[in-house]
Amino acid sequence: MKKIKNLVIGGIQNKIFNLVLFTILAIMVIYGIVIVHQSNRLSVIVSETNEKQAASLGSISESTMTSVIESSLSRSTRLEACIADDLFEHLIDEVNLMWDYADKLYADPGIYPDAEVSPPQAYMDGRLYTQLMTEEGVDLNAAAVAADAALIGNMSGLLESLYSSEDQINACFIGTENGIMLISDEVAGTKINDDGSPITFPIRERPWYAGAAGSGETFMTELYADGFTGSLGLTCSRPVYDPSGRLKAVVGADLFLGSMQEAVEGSREGGSFICVINDTGHVVFSPETEGIFKPSDIGSSDDLRNSPDAELAAFVRDAMAGETDVRLVSTSQGEFYMAGAPMESVGWAVISLVAREAAEQPTVTMQERYAEINEAAMERYEHSVKSGRTMILASMMIMTVLAIASALILAGRIVSPINRMAEAARQISGDDPVFKMEDAYRTGDEIEILADSFVELSARTRRYVQDITQITAEKERISTELNVASQIQADMLPSIYPAYPDRDEFDLYAAMDPAREVGGDFFDFFLIDDDHLVLVMADVAGKGVPAALFMVIAKTLIKNRAQMGGSPSEILGYVNDQLCDGNESNMFVTVWMAIVELSTGEVRASNAGHEHPAIRHEGGGFEFVIYRHSPALAVMEGMKFEEHSFTLVPGDSLFVYTDGLCEATNAREELFGGDRAIEALNREPGAEPRRILDNVSAAVNEFVGVAEQFDDLTMLCMTYYGKK
Repeated sequence: MKKIKNLVIGGIQNKIFNLVLFTILAIMVIYGIVIVHQSNRLSVIVSETNEKQAASLGSISESTMTSVIESSLSRSTRLEACIADDLFEHLIDEVNLMWDYADKLYADPGIYPDAEVSPPQAYMDGRLYTQLMTEEGVDLNAAAVAADAALIGNMSGLLESLYSSEDQINACFIGTENGIMLISDEVAGTKINDDGSPITFPIRERPWYAGAAGSGETFMTELYADGFTGSLGLTCSRPVYDPSGRLKAVVGADLFLGSMQEAVEGSREGGSFICVINDTGHVVFSPETEGIFKPSDIGSSDDLRNSPDAELAAFVRDAMAGETDVRLVSTSQGEFYMAGAPMESVGWAVISLVAREAAEQPTVTMQERYAEINEAAMERYEHSVKSGRTMILASMMIMTVLAIASALILAGRIVSPINRMAEAARQISGDDPVFKMEDAYRTGDEIEILADSFVELSARTRRYVQDITQITAEKERISTELNVASQIQADMLPSIYPAYPDRDEFDLYAAMDPAREVGGDFFDFFLIDDDHLVLVMADVAGKGVPAALFMVIAKTLIKNRAQMGGSPSEILGYVNDQLCDGNESNMFVTVWMAIVELSTGEVRASNAGHEHPAIRHEGGGFEFVIYRHSPALAVMEGMKFEEHSFTLVPGDSLFVYTDGLCEATNAREELFGGDRAIEALNREPGAEPRRILDNVSAAVNEFVGVAEQFDDLTMLCMTYYGKK
């Protein structure tokens, strides 16, 4: 638009000036009234349109947030329940191993030797120790009691082995009908009176004994504080009968739930948290310190299935019966989006909650921002309308005499774009709030400015909806995949060193550095008896949560099967068949496994597609041992795995690892390789295992530099010293 002095050529002022040149006063006054009426009408239309757009924006945002919550909340709840359920199933497996041994004892007691057992000793406090406890009034010199004690004493090795193999186990024990109990734990000092005499213990009155004896099958107690340590946990037990069907004993194991409690208490974030409900409807774990989701006191009668909040009670019942969809539940503490999944092994349930207020906060923020943008646009519009009215009235007063012929024609030209714009504004839908620029609005004056404002406002609204949807979805994805899985995986691997401080035949150390928050590598070592040590190094194909879940299954199968005895090839053959069953995702795992006979140094090893180990003989350096290995596990059912043997002499060292060592890559895309690995191992070949792993890790970090870690890096080193 051009401006000559105070006259805008092509603007509304110029058009009014042209009108007053050709019209009369009466027509011009009427036309002025029409202009004012149309302006007021347009203001109303704009206001209504803005309200519709705001409502549409809120509806779209709420729908997006609901979709994201339903997807992420259900997936995270299933993952939490699966991980927790695996912990309880592992406890049941441990108890079944004890029951199998005890069942054989009582089936044919005559073939077993008399084993010595002793009462608790104060000097054994803090060390793993198997001790004999009695009820008050039980005479250990009585023939039946003495024979029973000598028989169950044969289980000492198994009880200690099961206790040592699982960090979560508080104690392993067997109690008999004669009122005696053989228990393996590290708290002998809690079982001794002030005068040094052993305390008596009401064995057959304890819930684990009475519950198993009454049910006749595997029994899981309520959550309670341990009588000796005060730690929060529960007990799994199973009755043992002789061939005539008479109850002879009950085996059981206590399980600490500290890691589950810590994970739940740390789950609170941005209005969301997790709670665990037991089979009686009590909240056993929750980060809440007050209200209906506060953990119930032991023995409390607060059953959420009977809560006065009817919606909450119905949801808890459904969650304990099976996996639920995401629901909006009203409670006395407010409204929550909830998803639940059961732990079938114990009848418990995991419930994930997100406060509705927190979930809807992004929508509120977006609507407030929209209101600010809309208010600024309305101020510009109202200013333009006021300016237009002023120019029209001034032109009418100056040029009224000549405003006759052209008034009707030019008035139509002025009003038509406004009406068309108003009609277009009415047709804006809630699903796609778009205002399009048309040639009719390109008038070169304030009407075009108003149209440009609507186009700009519409574009900003669409971008804002897209941005908030993308940000919210990304935040939920990261939260559901990583919050708990990393801590649970770390807790499953051995982490206390020295691992066996009371054994001087060997020394070992292992470490894992995952490329992501969770990984597929794992290692394990455990004693299957006093003279045989099992070493395991494995690498699951893939990364992230799927590989971590497959790693949990493989690790559990290998350890459970190894406890049953057999050679490495037999153990891997069994685990391979189990992993192939139902492996629809075609995942596989490479495994190197060895059983070391500590008294002789003889090693039997089997390699299922894994990296070759390195061995250092006394006085020499590390060298790779190259031999033909078998395919990876879970590739094909029914595979036979080759096995080879070698002997370690005192001073020899063994080093095993995953492919993350040799395939570590620097910024120039060069591989670390086997030669550099041997060089790092031989920096101090005679050093202790932990020092050797530190040297290798330092060499890899120096080589990789600033490059991103590509794969998990897991290593284990053992030095054999032999019997002293």
